[in-house]
Amino acid sequence: MNDPSFIVLFDIDGTLISSSGAGLRALEQAMAGLHGISGAMNGISLAGRTDRSIVRDLVKAHQLPAGTATEDAILDSYLGHLPEQLTAAAKLLPGIRPLLDHLAGRPDIGVGLLTGNIRRGARAKLGHFDIFHHFAFGGFGDHHTDRDDVAREAIGELRQRHGAGYPADRVLVIGDTPLDIRCARAVGARVLAVATGIHSADELAPHAPDHLMADLGDTDAVVSLLA
Repeated sequence: MNDPSFIVLFDIDGTLISSSGAGLRALEQAMAGLHGISGAMNGISLAGRTDRSIVRDLVKAHQLPAGTATEDAILDSYLGHLPEQLTAAAKLLPGIRPLLDHLAGRPDIGVGLLTGNIRRGARAKLGHFDIFHHFAFGGFGDHHTDRDDVAREAIGELRQRHGAGYPADRVLVIGDTPLDIRCARAVGARVLAVATGIHSADELAPHAPDHLMADLGDTDAVVSLLA
């Protein structure tokens, strides 16, 4: 099988799905259950960040014992609460299912993830909508606190699959935050910013994405960017 001519790397929250605060509530349940702390997420930023960095901030903010053991316990508990929260509020964003179905029929286009979610969280969120199988590989937030490092992980994974010389300018990152734009630039990829998260098109435009759309509802328009 020939290597794909192009690769698309999708962010999850605010790009593929709207979790409507499901992750935040699951983390708050985890903190309440493990440490008896209510409202633990107050003042903790989520947008565009990795799960590892968010949990590390939680540990520091609430003066819990530092280290991966504490962080991993919170993440494990979070995963236990996440399905219920997804069922209560999450939704697939406009155009996602037809876009993924189209890409699945295009052997010249590879599809992966570039997300701050830990791998098990990504599987839970996308599996809730039965779309996780569309993504062959990715970069995840299990270990990284910097989104740029997640992008480097994703590029490393695709080059293991498709050759060390696979050019980064044939990779399109699709995301909804300035950090998605920044991490695409860090690896030399192109970027399509979508205003389906908490940032408006006017807020995303100054960060100079290669392309900017209101949403991913027009499959043909998205695919045309890969020409």
